[in-house]
Amino acid sequence: MPHEIPAPMLAKAVPSVPAPDSVPGGLSYEPKWDGFRGLVSWDGATVEIGSRGAKPLTRYFPELVEAFSRLLPEPCLLDGEIAVPTGEPGHRRLDWEALTQRIHPAASRVARLADETPAMFVAFDLLARGDRDLQTEPFAVRRAELEDLIGGLPHPLHLTRTTRDADLARRWLDEFEGAGLDGVVAKPLAQPYAPNKRTMFKIKHARTADVVALGYRVHKSGSGVGSLLLGLYTATGQLHNVGAVSAFSNARREQLVDELAPLVEKDANGQAVTGATDKSRFSADKDVSFVRLRPERVLEVRYDQLEGARFRHTVQFERWRPDRDPGSCRFDQLEVVSAFDVDNVLA
Repeated sequence: MPHEIPAPMLAKAVPSVPAPDSVPGGLSYEPKWDGFRGLVSWDGATVEIGSRGAKPLTRYFPELVEAFSRLLPEPCLLDGEIAVPTGEPGHRRLDWEALTQRIHPAASRVARLADETPAMFVAFDLLARGDRDLQTEPFAVRRAELEDLIGGLPHPLHLTRTTRDADLARRWLDEFEGAGLDGVVAKPLAQPYAPNKRTMFKIKHARTADVVALGYRVHKSGSGVGSLLLGLYTATGQLHNVGAVSAFSNARREQLVDELAPLVEKDANGQAVTGATDKSRFSADKDVSFVRLRPERVLEVRYDQLEGARFRHTVQFERWRPDRDPGSCRFDQLEVVSAFDVDNVLA
């Protein structure tokens, strides 16, 4: 039987690359790959690919299933990233749109895309090897075992590079963006694997958050989606409205109505359920009603800062996240800015 797939270890956003001595035992730095998190269990006969949101990904990447079966030298449980590189040799970069197209219900479409836009897997942790569970081992040990297990394996399986040099990590942060990567991850060398805990650090080029689509407001023209309402879960499972994202083109507003139609909540008579957000002095004359959506679809947004429990300033739509579980979209993914006295700013 394949190894049981745990919840993945997570990372907390920090504004800059931390110093190696900022945590006991030091840090290891590696590129942050922009793809689908994949936990791969191989028992010598069966491959299973789990995701960050516990959504099985096995059926969507048959070319990786074949590669794991053919290339892995022994049963293991890997943690890594599934990504799709596209472009001409010498000008290839990660292609998020091509990756998201791989999540499709039709087997024929999956098979065609596996041939047209094949994925690769970049491994960055090893949780089990043979019958040994390595999760309680420090990352330094797990990394050494990972290098021994898959170092030198051919495409589409890759071992991510690492360094203990913070200056090199900062250079990676700048240089690798041009290849479609979205930052750097810093991992404490002495810590065990911690499922669902934010014990790593991620440094990205901008603040982003994965949020749940709660509903939408109709555009002021009376047609199409004017804005999407966004939600985040608290640690106790309560879903809160944290703002909205808008600025869609005319054509996109109309497309969104059709895309979101299957998620619209209906009453006993089959009518769309509506709600209303709180009014402020800035919205006193505005229509704050919205069409409720079942909280099942996740999107990534870019934001400046969180003020209280809401995004401040303009929130920008980045992309849909079909690989994410809505319940994993929590406040604790956000960077917490240290408090600072305004008098000290004025002084």
